[in-house]
Amino acid sequence: MFSLPLKTRFAILSLVVSVVLIAVKFYAWLLTRSQAVLTDALESIINVVASGFALYSIYLASLPKDENHPYGHGKIEYLSVGFEGGLILMAGVYIFYSALNSLLHPHAIARPDWGMALLFVTALANLATGFLLIRAGRQHHSPTLVGDGQHLYLDAVSTLVSCVALLLVVFTGNVVYDSVAALGLGVFIVVNGWRMVRRSVSGLMDEADTATVQHVVAELQEHREPAWIDVHNLRVVRYGANMHIDCHVTMPYYFSLEQTHEQVHRIERLVDQEFEVQVEMFVHADPCTFAACSHCHMPDCPVRQHAFAQEIPWTLANVAKNERHQLALHNGVTQ
Repeated sequence: MFSLPLKTRFAILSLVVSVVLIAVKFYAWLLTRSQAVLTDALESIINVVASGFALYSIYLASLPKDENHPYGHGKIEYLSVGFEGGLILMAGVYIFYSALNSLLHPHAIARPDWGMALLFVTALANLATGFLLIRAGRQHHSPTLVGDGQHLYLDAVSTLVSCVALLLVVFTGNVVYDSVAALGLGVFIVVNGWRMVRRSVSGLMDEADTATVQHVVAELQEHREPAWIDVHNLRVVRYGANMHIDCHVTMPYYFSLEQTHEQVHRIERLVDQEFEVQVEMFVHADPCTFAACSHCHMPDCPVRQHAFAQEIPWTLANVAKNERHQLALHNGVTQ
């Protein structure tokens, strides 16, 4: 039986929910003619477009590597987040302009009770769907699902603010609350849209994932072996749900190719088992020099020139640098 991948099913759920809710919101606007409700409905148009692009992005990200994409297609997920954030930004600017015009030229609101009831139902639906998408996105390391879920959360907040605005209009009779709420929503939407664009750019530009790098460094330090004299130039790059890691490891220069190969595989297995996502790791082996002797505790080393003095701890600060750890000889010479 044909079965869609789990991430694809969640993306389809997001699209279907967005299409249904936008119809409900525009019906609520036709009933009330509220600026805040119109603001919420216009913002929901972005949900439909963004959910459709998110579905396509997840499909592309699931494709295997090919000659034109040797690292796979996972980066498209960051582009999806940026596209969604850009749409939210544009919608927020328009909403702010429309709300300002409504504040200067207020108009009466009809049937706010029905409007509140319909909007409250859509808010609950968005909250539930957004929660499911964010949880699934984090479990399956999908920036697209997380971004889409956060957008639905944002939409739910907008809807609840619209409900409050209508409630204030009902109890005070002052339609200014409707326009003021729309203005606030415009600012809120612009700020969150910018944050999504910023997160997208960070992923596309391979901004360092400090938490992941720290995790890798901690694992290497905890399971450190004598043959791994030094680790440097450690880099972590995410490609959607997958991850690429590379580093340089200093090993005894007298090791055979077979021995070096075995050590490299031990490091790769150690790191790979720490992450649920697919990890592609490359280790470049560097030969040691006598400058490392005082910091190397390789047992029964046949070429040792200096007694072991102190091990240099591996930390985020020194492992990420593209240089060896300034391994010093007792006579003051450095590497």
